[in-house]
Amino acid sequence: MIEFFFDCSSPWTYLAFHNIQPLAKEFGEPISWRPILVGGIFNTVNPSVYASRDKPVVPKARYMKKDLADWARSAGLAIKMPPTVFPVNSVKAMRGCIWLGNDAMVPFATAVFEAYWGDDKDISQDAVLTEICKKVGIDPAQFFAGIGDQAVKNQLKANTDEVMARGGFGSPTIFINKTDMYFGNDRLPLIREVLQRQKAGAA
Repeated sequence: MIEFFFDCSSPWTYLAFHNIQPLAKEFGEPISWRPILVGGIFNTVNPSVYASRDKPVVPKARYMKKDLADWARSAGLAIKMPPTVFPVNSVKAMRGCIWLGNDAMVPFATAVFEAYWGDDKDISQDAVLTEICKKVGIDPAQFFAGIGDQAVKNQLKANTDEVMARGGFGSPTIFINKTDMYFGNDRLPLIREVLQRQKAGAA
């Protein structure tokens, strides 16, 4: 089992979300999608993220733009830093992922990633979420009623608390077999090795 804790407000998460799906399919491994709020993690265990935004290291920031562009090109995705809204409040979108459930949320989350990281649309806005819902065949009225449910709100918080309790400090955080943790899109080659070892051991 692959557990994928994620927040759509991260471009590196977009890459990993996209790249892990064919990897999991290749090895016949199911993915448990676990929506979280990464801002809650930063506030609680990783405030250095905010410090680096306030006082960025210029050469590092410049390189990170290149690095992101390189990874996006490798994945065949259109990703650019949003020029108008960053960081974004993703709480409604992530509650939507909770409300939709494990498999139904994949097209929705994909559309959220595309809207924010490809089209510079503010995914905190109801009008944008309505547009996304219509794009993937979700009734907007049911969507907004669903994300207002207290059980949905509670589950999003519980997922966020859980990943921190298990050692996570950002998005995406990926677990193989519950205890083997990996952070970030660039760890996927290591995950591939784990899955290869498991497959070889089961043969």
